[in-house]
Amino acid sequence: MLDEALTALAASGGAAVTAAAGTDAWTGLRAGLARWFGRGSEQREAAVLHRLDQTGAELAEVEPAQAEPLRSAYRAIWQTRIQDLLEDLDDDAERARAASALRELLARLPAAHAQVAADHGAVAVGGDLTVRSDGGSVAAAVIRGDVHLGRPEPAVPAEGPDLPSPPDAPQG
Repeated sequence: MLDEALTALAASGGAAVTAAAGTDAWTGLRAGLARWFGRGSEQREAAVLHRLDQTGAELAEVEPAQAEPLRSAYRAIWQTRIQDLLEDLDDDAERARAASALRELLARLPAAHAQVAADHGAVAVGGDLTVRSDGGSVAAAVIRGDVHLGRPEPAVPAEGPDLPSPPDAPQG
């Protein structure tokens, strides 16, 4: 099982495939990923090129209404392929080298084609995010559970000889 950083890297790789397909960035990403997956084997590189070409062709042909479900499916497919390769590497040093090479490849993508992905109710932001609240309202990127607005019930003072009276309590 990969750690969170490598899983996030794999997710970024899957997102990059679907974001770059059909754009000017596709050719460079396609060739770079094939080399990365091939790891020196022309046969593996050719197999990955074939899969990338299938992905690119399907994404180019899809009707706009079906585009997002197909992109989402291919993001997951390519994320899984990247994760599988990283998990199958023999040792941590080899895994670190492969991760570094993938990060460099993804960093070369034009910013316009970079895509951020989040899963399972998370929030992913590819730029600035500001969440504000004013006037007694609530603002949040993700809320899990209940939110209650309004003034809290006043605290009931505990009685006892060593507890001071609240400042607004009537003196008697």
